[in-house]
Formats: sequence, structure tokens, C-alpha cells
Amino acid sequence: MTRRTRLASFLLTMVVVALLSAWLARGVSARQEDYEKLEVFANVLAMVQRNYVDDVTTEQLIDGAIRGMLTSLDPHSAYLPPDAFNELQVDTRGSFGGLGIEITQRDGILTVVSPIEDTPAFRAGVQAGDQIIKIEQEFTKDMTLMQAVKLMRGPKGSSIHLTLRRESNPDWIELELKREVIRIKSVKHRLLEPRYGYLRITQFQERTDRDARNAIEEMRKDAELDGLVLDLRNDPGGWLSQAVKVSDMFLDACLVVYTEGRLESQMQKFYAHKNDSYTAFPMIVLVNGGSASASEIVAGALQDHKRALVLGTQTFGKGSVQTILKLDQRMDDNDSSAIRLTTARYFTPNGRSIQATGITPDIVMEPVIPVASREHGPDAIREENLPRHLQGEGEQQAPPESDEEAAAEVPEEGEDVQLKRALDLLKSWNVFKTVVAQKTP
Repeated sequence: MTRRTRLASFLLTMVVVALLSAWLARGVSARQEDYEKLEVFANVLAMVQRNYVDDVTTEQLIDGAIRGMLTSLDPHSAYLPPDAFNELQVDTRGSFGGLGIEITQRDGILTVVSPIEDTPAFRAGVQAGDQIIKIEQEFTKDMTLMQAVKLMRGPKGSSIHLTLRRESNPDWIELELKREVIRIKSVKHRLLEPRYGYLRITQFQERTDRDARNAIEEMRKDAELDGLVLDLRNDPGGWLSQAVKVSDMFLDACLVVYTEGRLESQMQKFYAHKNDSYTAFPMIVLVNGGSASASEIVAGALQDHKRALVLGTQTFGKGSVQTILKLDQRMDDNDSSAIRLTTARYFTPNGRSIQATGITPDIVMEPVIPVASREHGPDAIREENLPRHLQGEGEQQAPPESDEEAAAEVPEEGEDVQLKRALDLLKSWNVFKTVVAQKTP
């Protein structure tokens, strides 16, 4: 028996011991076929090391096996070696050197979910649904998300070349971009008209709820609001806790979202509280195909509790919970690895599964931009298009019929007709409320 074969056998033994421990802890009996599959794994490991054209280490093969195991589950589960785990921790701090693109994978191809506002990618015209064919001169086919993120990040001012494919363009799009320090400002606001506010959340971060509350107070300093537009378009999500806190701002005591998984610890319910809620004015929530995860939680909660009308196009449908599980606890966290594992599904207060379905707007209305460039059209990327995506539970929602798209007057290209329509609805609400109040004896 060769040294490598002995090593493979040793690794197999360690895997068997680990699995037996896990099975015993869960009260599960190991089956004969489990042992047989583990033996196959050990044999493949030994054959590859013995016959592959180049010398490969056991560590390389084990890492590859772990990556393959997790990526075979769903698009959001992944192995995070130390460098990738560090990148994830950088993301949570809200600033990094890069381009400002939220990406996913579709059929092994890197695809843009949405560009982040006020970033190099956004200003260069990168659109949701664009396929990233090459980063520099390296083709991205079957490149992992973490590998792509690592390539696109870098020092401020350094240049990077991207090759994109867009459904509406017969030729590839070549872009030369300069990296910037991406400090994501998660909340923006302004008054659309006196007493009508606009609150834009670009991503749910650590301070989003506090920044959103400060923004509303700023808009209310001269007069109470008669209506608010909450813009969640192209918001890729973020922290669950922040989605709950932002929902809490606009709801009385009620259920915001709940999760269901296989373990009791994954069965959780999250509630809003009655204190300091903004419930006096009507709201419109704007969404589109780039609205995902945390933004879908907020839209779904406000819609289910009849707190707001949702206007726009079908959302992305990312309704699964990912948990980061560290594989080791070392003295230096920079050497720690982890796995990102899908552990539960999100459900709206009325029991609708967000996963692979998304939130259907009360008023379906497309933006007025060139048809082939729309971020939510026949070829738009959504969760349901991703290979191995988790199935949603319950009946699938169908977008309601709406004649909002058949406006007699076609707005000028570039005009934000969704925002204009939202403001008109808020003003109409207050007109009808006044009329009803006058007729009430």
C-alpha cells in the first residue's frame, strides 16, 4: 500500500468517525450504504493522487470535495476558506475597495443581480441581468462567487477590465473601470413635494434602522408627512435584524416574518412592537426584480398587514436563510474557515413563502426604459432561474392582471414613472380621505 493510499484510508477513517459521532448525537443509525459511499470517496481520492497528470495534495482534493458537496445543494451554500471568510467579514463592515456589483450564478455564469448606487459599476451602466463573461482576461465560466469577488476587489484607483453580455446587445460590452472604496450609504431621503417623503434603502446594514428613523425625522421637522414612498428597488438585502427593525418602524405590534427549518432553533418568529411606530401616514413601497432577501421581508410584511401598497415588478425571490458555521476556532481568526449553509426558509406574516416566488406587487408596473434593458423582463435573473434553487412552499403566486402598463400617455424615456405613480396614489389617497370625512355625519 502506497503512502498516499494509507493517507486516504486514514482520512476515510476520520470521516467515518466524524459522521458516526454526528449520527449518534442525532440518534441516527449509520447505514451500510453510507459506509460504501465513504469507501468510494476514499478510493477516488487515492486514484486521483496516483494517476492525475499533475501532483495534487490531499488538502486540495479535500477542499474541492467540500466545495462540490456544498455547491450541489443550492446557489447560496458555499465553503469559505480563510480568505473568503475574511471577505465576508469585510462585507459586513460596509466598506471595501471594489466596483459595487451584487452578483449571483446562473447556469455556471456570473450574473448581476443589481449594481449598487453611486459606485463605478452603477455609473458605467452595468444593469441587472448582465452576464460577466470575463474579468480581466479570465473567463468566468464555473468560477465561484468568492473567486469573482476576490478578483474584482482591489486598491482604490486600480483599473479592472470586465466583459459583459447583455440580452439586448448582439456584441459583448467591454468596460474599463476604476475601483473605489465602496462605502455603501444605505439610506437616502428627500421631500418629493411638501409633506410627501421619499425614503430609499439601498442595502440593509448595521445602522439602517437608525439612519432611516433620522431621515424621517428630518423630513418631518417642518410639517407632518401626508405620505411616504419607501423605495426598495435593486436592494439586494442584508441583515435580517435590520429588515425586522425597519418593518417595526411602520407597524404596530404584529408578526413581521418567520422562518422554518429542520431544527427547532431554526423555527423563529420576529415581531414588531407598538412603541414609536410611524403609522399615521399612508405608504407606497417600490420593488423590482433586484429587490431581494431583506427587502422582500419588509415589502411582504407591510403588504400582508395592509400597511402599504406595493408597486413595481415581481421581486427576486430569495427567501432562504444562510447561517455561517465556523469549521475551526484558531488563535488568529484570519486563519479560520467556515461554511455558509442554507438552514431555513422565510415566510411572510400570512404564511407566503418568499423562496423562488418573491413578492407580487399590488400594482404591477414596469419602468419606462428600453424593453430589452429592463431589469425585470422575460430574461431577467431571479431566484427561480438559478440552478438547484430551493423550491418554495405552497402554491406559487401569479402576478395579478393590471392595466397600469397600458397608460394612454407614454412617459418620456428616463422618467421614473413608478415613483411618479406612487406620489399620485398618495395624493389621491388623501383627497379621497378628505371627501369621505366630509360625507361622514
